[in-house]
Amino acid sequence: MEIKKAEFVVSNADVRKCPEGNRPEYAFIGRSNVGKSSLINMLTGQKQLAKTSQTPGKTQLINHFLIDDDWFLVDLPGYGYARRGKTGRENIRRMIEDYILERDTLVNLFVLIDCRHAPQQIDLEFMEWLGENGIPFTIVFTKTDKIGKQRLAEHIRTYSGKMLEQWEELPPILTSSAEKREGREAILDCIETVNRRLK
Repeated sequence: MEIKKAEFVVSNADVRKCPEGNRPEYAFIGRSNVGKSSLINMLTGQKQLAKTSQTPGKTQLINHFLIDDDWFLVDLPGYGYARRGKTGRENIRRMIEDYILERDTLVNLFVLIDCRHAPQQIDLEFMEWLGENGIPFTIVFTKTDKIGKQRLAEHIRTYSGKMLEQWEELPPILTSSAEKREGREAILDCIETVNRRLK
Protein backbone atom coordinates (compact mmCIF):
# COMPACT_ATOMS: atom_id res chain seq x y z
CA MET A 1 0.00 0.00 0.00
CA GLU A 2 1.19 3.50 -0.80
CA ILE A 3 -0.57 6.40 0.93
CA LYS A 4 -1.31 9.17 -1.54
CA LYS A 5 -3.33 11.52 0.66
CA ALA A 6 -3.54 12.03 4.43
CA GLU A 7 -5.56 14.84 5.96
CA PHE A 8 -6.45 15.85 9.49
CA VAL A 9 -10.20 15.69 10.13
CA VAL A 10 -11.00 16.28 13.80
CA SER A 11 -9.67 16.19 17.39
CA ASN A 12 -11.98 15.61 20.31
CA ALA A 13 -12.26 14.15 23.79
CA ASP A 14 -15.63 12.43 23.28
CA VAL A 15 -16.11 9.23 21.28
CA ARG A 16 -19.64 10.39 20.38
CA LYS A 17 -18.13 13.28 18.39
CA CYS A 18 -15.90 11.06 16.24
CA PRO A 19 -16.60 11.09 12.47
CA GLU A 20 -19.81 9.42 11.34
CA GLY A 21 -19.98 6.74 8.67
CA ASN A 22 -18.54 3.25 8.36
CA ARG A 23 -14.96 3.80 7.24
CA PRO A 24 -12.60 1.39 9.04
CA GLU A 25 -10.33 2.85 11.71
CA TYR A 26 -6.81 1.83 12.72
CA ALA A 27 -5.76 3.38 16.00
CA PHE A 28 -2.23 3.87 17.37
CA ILE A 29 -1.52 3.95 21.08
CA GLY A 30 1.36 3.48 23.53
CA ARG A 31 2.98 4.94 26.58
CA SER A 32 4.01 8.57 26.32
CA ASN A 33 7.25 9.15 24.43
CA VAL A 34 7.10 5.83 22.55
CA GLY A 35 7.54 7.58 19.19
CA LYS A 36 3.90 7.44 18.09
CA SER A 37 3.72 10.77 16.25
CA SER A 38 6.99 10.09 14.42
CA LEU A 39 5.68 6.68 13.35
CA ILE A 40 2.40 8.14 12.07
CA ASN A 41 4.30 10.79 10.09
CA MET A 42 6.60 8.10 8.66
CA LEU A 43 3.64 5.93 7.61
CA THR A 44 1.83 8.78 5.88
CA GLY A 45 4.93 10.42 4.41
CA GLN A 46 3.99 13.77 5.98
CA LYS A 47 6.47 15.19 8.48
CA GLN A 48 4.00 17.50 10.24
CA LEU A 49 0.76 15.49 10.17
CA ALA A 50 0.97 14.35 13.81
CA LYS A 51 2.62 16.84 16.15
CA THR A 52 5.91 15.51 17.52
CA SER A 53 7.44 16.79 20.73
CA GLN A 54 10.33 16.12 23.09
CA THR A 55 7.81 16.49 25.92
CA PRO A 56 5.87 13.30 26.74
CA GLY A 57 2.08 13.45 26.98
CA LYS A 58 1.56 15.95 24.14
CA THR A 59 -1.36 14.10 22.54
CA GLN A 60 -4.38 14.59 24.81
CA LEU A 61 -7.24 14.08 22.35
CA ILE A 62 -8.53 11.50 19.86
CA ASN A 63 -7.14 12.63 16.49
CA HIS A 64 -8.66 11.38 13.23
CA PHE A 65 -6.73 11.48 9.94
CA LEU A 66 -8.49 10.45 6.73
CA ILE A 67 -6.27 8.33 4.50
CA ASP A 68 -6.91 8.25 0.72
CA ASP A 69 -10.62 9.02 1.39
CA ASP A 70 -10.91 5.36 2.38
CA TRP A 71 -9.98 4.73 6.03
CA PHE A 72 -9.07 6.57 9.22
CA LEU A 73 -5.76 6.53 11.04
CA VAL A 74 -6.48 7.45 14.66
CA ASP A 75 -3.87 8.92 17.00
CA LEU A 76 -4.84 8.18 20.61
CA PRO A 77 -3.34 9.81 23.73
CA GLY A 78 -0.43 8.05 25.40
CA TYR A 79 -1.29 6.27 28.61
CA GLY A 80 0.44 6.38 31.98
CA TYR A 81 2.04 9.83 31.83
CA ALA A 82 2.70 10.50 35.54
CA ARG A 83 3.03 14.30 35.33
CA ARG A 84 -0.58 14.69 34.21
CA GLY A 85 -1.68 14.12 37.81
CA LYS A 86 -4.29 11.65 39.01
CA THR A 87 -7.32 13.48 37.58
CA GLY A 88 -5.64 14.04 34.22
CA ARG A 89 -4.59 10.39 33.98
CA GLU A 90 -8.11 9.26 34.88
CA ASN A 91 -9.69 11.52 32.21
CA ILE A 92 -7.27 10.19 29.57
CA ARG A 93 -7.88 6.59 30.66
CA ARG A 94 -11.67 7.04 30.40
CA MET A 95 -11.36 8.69 26.97
CA ILE A 96 -9.18 5.87 25.66
CA GLU A 97 -11.40 3.12 27.08
CA ASP A 98 -14.60 4.73 25.77
CA TYR A 99 -13.11 4.99 22.28
CA ILE A 100 -11.78 1.42 22.24
CA LEU A 101 -14.95 -0.18 23.66
CA GLU A 102 -17.59 1.94 21.93
CA ARG A 103 -16.15 2.72 18.49
CA ASP A 104 -17.72 0.12 16.17
CA THR A 105 -15.53 1.13 13.21
CA LEU A 106 -12.27 0.38 15.09
CA VAL A 107 -10.92 -2.73 13.36
CA ASN A 108 -7.36 -2.90 14.75
CA LEU A 109 -5.29 -1.23 17.44
CA PHE A 110 -1.53 -0.88 17.04
CA VAL A 111 0.05 -0.98 20.49
CA LEU A 112 3.48 0.68 20.34
CA ILE A 113 6.25 -0.45 22.68
CA ASP A 114 9.74 1.04 22.97
CA CYS A 115 12.02 -1.90 22.08
CA ARG A 116 14.81 -0.68 24.39
CA HIS A 117 13.02 -1.44 27.64
CA ALA A 118 12.21 -4.58 29.60
CA PRO A 119 8.50 -5.54 29.73
CA GLN A 120 6.60 -2.80 31.55
CA GLN A 121 3.67 -3.73 33.79
CA ILE A 122 1.53 -0.90 32.41
CA ASP A 123 1.87 -2.24 28.85
CA LEU A 124 1.23 -5.85 29.89
CA GLU A 125 -1.88 -4.85 31.86
CA PHE A 126 -3.19 -2.71 29.01
CA MET A 127 -2.81 -5.56 26.50
CA GLU A 128 -4.41 -7.99 28.95
CA TRP A 129 -7.37 -5.60 29.17
CA LEU A 130 -7.59 -5.57 25.36
CA GLY A 131 -7.62 -9.37 25.33
CA GLU A 132 -10.32 -9.55 28.00
CA ASN A 133 -12.49 -7.22 25.88
CA GLY A 134 -11.82 -9.04 22.60
CA ILE A 135 -10.11 -6.06 20.92
CA PRO A 136 -7.91 -7.08 17.96
CA PHE A 137 -4.44 -5.57 18.23
CA THR A 138 -0.93 -5.72 16.83
CA ILE A 139 2.24 -5.02 18.81
CA VAL A 140 4.75 -2.69 17.16
CA PHE A 141 8.18 -2.43 18.75
CA THR A 142 9.42 1.10 17.99
CA LYS A 143 12.85 2.78 17.88
CA THR A 144 14.62 -0.33 16.58
CA ASP A 145 17.46 1.84 15.26
CA LYS A 146 18.47 2.54 18.88
CA ILE A 147 19.62 -1.02 19.67
CA GLY A 148 21.40 -3.83 17.80
CA LYS A 149 19.55 -6.67 16.07
CA GLN A 150 20.66 -9.26 18.63
CA ARG A 151 19.44 -7.21 21.59
CA LEU A 152 16.19 -6.50 19.75
CA ALA A 153 15.62 -10.22 19.19
CA GLU A 154 16.38 -10.90 22.87
CA HIS A 155 13.96 -8.20 24.02
CA ILE A 156 11.18 -9.54 21.78
CA ARG A 157 11.80 -13.08 23.09
CA THR A 158 11.64 -11.79 26.68
CA TYR A 159 8.44 -9.88 25.97
CA SER A 160 6.85 -12.87 24.22
CA GLY A 161 7.78 -15.16 27.12
CA LYS A 162 6.30 -12.74 29.64
CA MET A 163 3.05 -12.47 27.66
CA LEU A 164 2.76 -16.24 27.23
CA GLU A 165 2.47 -16.51 31.00
CA GLN A 166 -1.05 -15.07 30.51
CA TRP A 167 -1.79 -15.61 26.81
CA GLU A 168 -2.41 -18.86 24.93
CA GLU A 169 -1.49 -17.21 21.64
CA LEU A 170 0.42 -14.01 20.93
CA PRO A 171 -0.95 -11.17 18.79
CA PRO A 172 0.98 -10.23 15.61
CA ILE A 173 4.34 -8.57 16.36
CA LEU A 174 5.98 -5.99 14.06
CA THR A 175 9.07 -3.79 14.42
CA SER A 176 9.70 -0.25 13.23
CA SER A 177 12.09 2.66 13.14
CA ALA A 178 10.57 6.01 12.16
CA GLU A 179 14.07 7.43 11.77
CA LYS A 180 15.15 4.78 9.26
CA ARG A 181 11.65 4.32 7.76
CA GLU A 182 11.71 0.64 8.68
CA GLY A 183 8.54 -1.35 9.29
CA ARG A 184 6.43 0.98 7.14
CA GLU A 185 5.61 -1.63 4.53
CA ALA A 186 4.71 -4.32 7.07
CA ILE A 187 2.34 -2.02 9.00
CA LEU A 188 0.64 -0.73 5.84
CA ASP A 189 0.38 -4.27 4.45
CA CYS A 190 -1.35 -5.31 7.67
CA ILE A 191 -3.89 -2.47 7.22
CA GLU A 192 -4.37 -3.25 3.52
CA THR A 193 -5.02 -6.95 4.26
CA VAL A 194 -7.76 -6.08 6.77
CA ASN A 195 -9.27 -3.48 4.43
CA ARG A 196 -9.50 -6.06 1.64
CA ARG A 197 -11.18 -8.52 3.95
CA LEU A 198 -13.77 -5.91 4.94
CA LYS A 199 -14.76 -5.10 1.35
